[in-house]
Amino acid sequence: QLQASGGGVVQAGGSLRLSCTASGHIFSNYPMGWFRQAPGKEREFVGTIDLNYDNTYYADSVKGRFTISRDKGKNTVYLQMNSLKPEDTAVYYCARRIFGRDRQSRGSYVNWGQGTLVTVSS
Repeated sequence: QLQASGGGVVQAGGSLRLSCTASGHIFSNYPMGWFRQAPGKEREFVGTIDLNYDNTYYADSVKGRFTISRDKGKNTVYLQMNSLKPEDTAVYYCARRIFGRDRQSRGSYVNWGQGTLVTVSS
């Protein structure tokens, strides 16, 4: 399964790097994605990294501030978050995307791991 880590409390304008690690399966051969869920809100798409050429795609709300990368040797996917805003406060989740499925749809993802909480103070 997948495990997200690296969350914490940060001031607005700060940075955090989240990690998504896998156990028991090699996820470096799959496209991966990040989602987040704020209190009282639906889980929403943050970004995804394709298998081919590691192309990345992001939600408009994080574009230019967040960057997804992967280290295949470590079977780990990262979410670098810069210029954080209070509205980025949420539990962040990683998951594996099914080949050929829509990149932004929650239903395209499986193997959801436990999330990690990010709190951005103003």
